[in-house]
Order: sequence, then C-alpha cells, then structure tokens
Amino acid sequence: MSIKFPIYLDHNATTPVDERVLEAMLPYFTEKFGNAASRNHAFGWEAEKGVDLAREQMADLIGADPKEIIWTSGSTESNNLAIKGAATMYARKGKHIITAEHEHKATLDPCKRLEKEGYEVTYLDPPLDGVITADMVKEAIREDTVLVSLMWANNEIGTINEIPEIGKICKEKGIVFHTDATQMVGKLPIDVEEAGVDLLSASGHKFYGPKGVGCLYVRRRRPRIRLTAIIDGGGHERGMRSGTLNVTGIVGMGAAAALCKAEMSDDAIRLGNLRNKLEQTITDQLDGVAINGRLDKRIPHTSNISFAWVEGESLMMAIKEIAVSSGSACTSASLEPSYVLKSLGVGDDLAHSSLRFGLGRKTTEEEIDYTAQKVVEGVKKLRELSPLYEMHLEGIDLSTVEWADH
Repeated sequence: MSIKFPIYLDHNATTPVDERVLEAMLPYFTEKFGNAASRNHAFGWEAEKGVDLAREQMADLIGADPKEIIWTSGSTESNNLAIKGAATMYARKGKHIITAEHEHKATLDPCKRLEKEGYEVTYLDPPLDGVITADMVKEAIREDTVLVSLMWANNEIGTINEIPEIGKICKEKGIVFHTDATQMVGKLPIDVEEAGVDLLSASGHKFYGPKGVGCLYVRRRRPRIRLTAIIDGGGHERGMRSGTLNVTGIVGMGAAAALCKAEMSDDAIRLGNLRNKLEQTITDQLDGVAINGRLDKRIPHTSNISFAWVEGESLMMAIKEIAVSSGSACTSASLEPSYVLKSLGVGDDLAHSSLRFGLGRKTTEEEIDYTAQKVVEGVKKLRELSPLYEMHLEGIDLSTVEWADH
C-alpha cells in the first residue's frame, strides 16, 4: 500500500470531518436551512428536529440527558461559560477556584480573568507523570472553594486525571466540578453520572466533526447547576447561551458523536497498538529519549516524546512531510518551550525538544513505520551536528558545564 503525503499526525489539534458526518450535514445547508428557533413553520421544525437528534447523540456519548447539552462554538467558549458562569453564580458561597498549572489556556485564561475580579485561584502543580490526583485536590480545598476545573485528558501529553475520584470529593463538599474533556470525548468511554461531573466541555472538531461547534454539559439534577450567561439576547439554550444555533455544525457534531459511540472501542485498541509501536521503534534505536507523562494512564492516540540534544523545531523541519506538533497548537505562535512540559518539571532543553504525535481514525501502520524511521534518521542526523551530543558521548555531564560568556 502506498503512503499518501504529507502524513497527518496532529489529531490533537484537529481532525478531518468524517465523510459520514459531512453527509449528515449537507441537507442542512440547502434544503433544511431553517432557523431552529423559528417555531411557527416547517423549516424551523425541521432544523429543530436535527438539533434535538444531535442533543440525544451527544448526551448518549457522555451518559447525560439530552436536556443537559448546551450548544456553543467550541470548548474555549464552553470553558469560559462553565468557569465564569459558575464562579459568578455561586460567588456568594465563596470566591476560591482550584485548577492546575498544565491546563489548556482556555481554562487558565478565564481563571486569570477572574483573579482580576477578586477571585482566588489555586493552581495545582502536577507531578512528573502529569496526573492530578484526588488527594491533591482534597488538600487544596478550602471553606470558600466554589469551583474545581480540571481537564479529563491533557492535550499535549495525553495523561488522564483522576476525574471520578475528584468528582466524588467535590460532591461530598458541595463544590461545582467542571472538566474540560476536549481530548477525552469520543476517544474513551465517559459517564458524567458515574464520574460526578457537573459541567463538561467538548468540541466537535476533535472527534471528526466540524470546527466552530461545541457543547457544555450542565447537570440538571442532584444537584441542579445554574450558570450566569456570558452572552445575552433571545434566551436560547435555556438562557445560558443566546444566539442563532449553528444547525449544520450541531448536526455534524451529533453525527460524529454517534460514530464515536459505535467505533471508539475498536479505534482505541488499534491506535493504542500503533502508538506503542511508534514509541517502541523510536526508543529501540535512539538513546536520550523520554516519553512524557504517565505511560499507563493516557489516551490511546497521543504520544509526546522528548529527544535530548535536538531542537524540536529543527526536528520538525527534518521530518517536514509529517505533520506533528511541537508544544501545542494554541500557543505555538511563540518559541517558548511547552509550558505543560515545564510544569511537570521537564527542563527547558527537553521541553524544547519534544514532539507530540496525535494518531487518528485513518492513520495506517505503514504511516507509523515510515514516521518512526524518519524520526530516527532525523534525530541521528541532527545529533551528528550537535557538539552537545558529542560531549555526552565523551561522558561529560552537561548539567555541570559552565558556559563562558563572550
């Protein structure tokens, strides 16, 4: 089988729309083009029917009730609505929020905004394996804690936090619990009831749906969660998110959710095996390689690897027919080393030399074999040019070297 170039291994950044999803969407652009809020004629009813089906499909994927799904433009908006909306709604109970240093910027930045408005935020420091535990949360909880916001799976290293255990603690203490599940939804099974989650963010384009559509799960009972809206006007989505619904996008996200429900267990096994093969092939042939994050607790399609004595950007140039990312897509405009890796205590040099591989539904074994071989060749070539690698081979401990200033 011939490989089609370039090879796409950046599925954590975005996924292609599945052909079956596109098919479900098409009629809503031209024939069923009504506004889902137009309740007095057939065009509106058709659109609303599509939106309602998508609500059921999305709810089914995460173990929720369809009425608990609020449509948004994506996870960034969902996180903003969840964090600001809950913090404002429950401000009378307290103004303390708990999150973690290696969250996505779409969680960290709303928290920083709230700090300017008089809230206090505890940023948990992740251990080297990247997993936030229930005990860490328990220790950080105070009398005035109103919200805990922690991602289910990390976008850069793929590690999975102890969400159900954290949910249990939040329940006991009556604290609202939000999880950014952008990288987890559609990859591994999720049950918001079992996990004790009150608010959950998801984005269609991370699981083979279109870009520009997402949702926020908002718990309706035991306890009923209320949010202060960020966008006002018209009272759509139970008053939590006004604005004409993106019907085509929503239909697509629903169709994508239904496909994931049916196929994700097979996908997870296949991609987990391919990811392990990629890592094994690379580590068998290279020294000075570290796989970041806890190996037995991560989403199956993600691998984040640091290559000592090699710069991540130059390695990406060496394998330019393969789309991977160095750091994360959302902050890659800067040449700063990944703040996620730095928060785990990975040194600047290694954080700078890391690549994230995100495998997907269409990824083939041939592509993985080719990628592993290219990475090994690229690293060897770059190390031949590196005086640091030469010093390492001579047994010099680079951390003790004193560099002269000129």
